[in-house]
Amino acid sequence: QVQLVESGGGLVQAGGSLRLSCAASGRTFSIYNMGWFRQAPGKEREFVAAISWSGGRTFYADSVKGRFTISRDNPKNTVYLQMNSLKAEDTAVYNCAAGGYSISRDNYDYWGQGTQVTVSS
Repeated sequence: QVQLVESGGGLVQAGGSLRLSCAASGRTFSIYNMGWFRQAPGKEREFVAAISWSGGRTFYADSVKGRFTISRDNPKNTVYLQMNSLKAEDTAVYNCAAGGYSISRDNYDYWGQGTQVTVSS
């Protein structure tokens, strides 16, 4: 079992940057594929980015390509989401998840509680 805790969210002006962190408990973090999802008010949760267990493969939603970067530091049991050139449309609660390498939430087994990102225009 894995417990995930997100941090790093906050209020930022459009065009600014934030880096989200997702800290995992236990020493088995490195065996899991990881992903980031987000959910805006009144909308369904959507896929943002995913990274393989080794960090060797990544993929992104079209809406964030070129702006967001997912990475991981397995010795620190942490996955990151670097968000640059933020837009008001990026405002959402961001969750990290473990278990899948997929755009589908159904392929992930563990979820964090989320961190709020608010982008002002």
